[in-house]
Amino acid sequence: MTKLTDYYRELGIRSEVYRFGEELLGELKERFEAIDRTAEYNQLKVVQGMQKSQVNENCLHYYASGYGYNDPGRDTLEEVYAHIFHTEGALVRPQITCGTHALSLALGANLRPGDELLSPVGKPYDTLEEVIGIRPSRGSLAEYGITYSQTELLPDGTFDYDAVEKAINERTKLITIQRSKGYLTRPTFSVKQIGELIAFVKRIKPDVICMVDNCYGEFVETIEPSDVGADLVVGSLIKNPGGGLAPIGGYIAGRKDLIEECGYRLTSPGLGKEVGASLGVMQSFYQGLFLAPTVVAGSLKGAIFAANIYERLGYKVVPNSRESRHDIIQAVELGSPEGVIAFCRGIQAAAPVDSYVVPEPWAMPGYDSDVIMAAGAFVQGSSIELSADGPMKPPYAVYFQGGLTWGHAKLGILMSLEYMVRDGLVRLP
Repeated sequence: MTKLTDYYRELGIRSEVYRFGEELLGELKERFEAIDRTAEYNQLKVVQGMQKSQVNENCLHYYASGYGYNDPGRDTLEEVYAHIFHTEGALVRPQITCGTHALSLALGANLRPGDELLSPVGKPYDTLEEVIGIRPSRGSLAEYGITYSQTELLPDGTFDYDAVEKAINERTKLITIQRSKGYLTRPTFSVKQIGELIAFVKRIKPDVICMVDNCYGEFVETIEPSDVGADLVVGSLIKNPGGGLAPIGGYIAGRKDLIEECGYRLTSPGLGKEVGASLGVMQSFYQGLFLAPTVVAGSLKGAIFAANIYERLGYKVVPNSRESRHDIIQAVELGSPEGVIAFCRGIQAAAPVDSYVVPEPWAMPGYDSDVIMAAGAFVQGSSIELSADGPMKPPYAVYFQGGLTWGHAKLGILMSLEYMVRDGLVRLP
């Protein structure tokens, strides 16, 4: 019988790299146990949502086509999401192509010419810059007369409440709060912090819409932004809530009136949520959601493992090895393009799909610099699966996330280190 250490060696991990990782793992037992408790809580929340919505076999196998009227699987799934997120309604569709599309949809549906969009957390994720019109693009909000402003975070990464209060004006219609860091090395915000910010802006302007970009944050904590006052919570099904099984899709959960607006924007005025065939993906959507708490737990363990390894080697990691976790992303500032490339090539080499492919930086649409991405995934672009990426610009930070299982996340991190050692970028202590 092949020993565990033999498999690591045969996969390309030298004994020194394996031993270094094992030494650090001994210190993480309590943190991993806490992650498992959160996963158990969220698992029960998902099961309860499915039971309350009376999910049945017909929901999984009803194949709607054409207009998609009276699709029980689609409508029940949206009810499940509303239960889990404790909201009045939800829009969960394969027609939503990605997280950026879901955010663009929510913004375009609920903003009108003359309104202003405010980001109190600094610069949004790169792909939203063209949606908003920060970088000119056809069809942006700016082209429709919607203005944008932002306030920067304080040096310690917390909200500048004075600046936020000054920025809110009579035209401020919607405030967008990006929970995760994106391609920045700022902290990710906890749900508690987001709730405090929402309460603050609601005291200033009670009718302002507070939208949270929840990508990479679902099921990391026992509560979601909708539990602390968010009017809209938005995310992608090829990230956390899809559990690695959803082949496409996005969700928006929130106030009923705002969700209805999103339905009209997604399809057509007068049609809204009543149309939109599910095209046979419902079983993947349901089963992925069911598995999501466990999958997220594995990803979190991988992120913490990565933080401990690279911090011990002297790199700046965000969050650091001891901080509480509020999303599945681990940023590592490697300080050189060679480091980013080696790290990503190691992650690719650990993949179950396309492990032989060598990632290269390229001019990816929606970004202002070349980007390198490693993702040997079952679903293209699925960042709940083992993946890493980063822009080729200072501080040359790489962003690691995912791993459908803890065992695979562990292999990926060890392989990233193996490639760093091979290229002479790291010397193990």
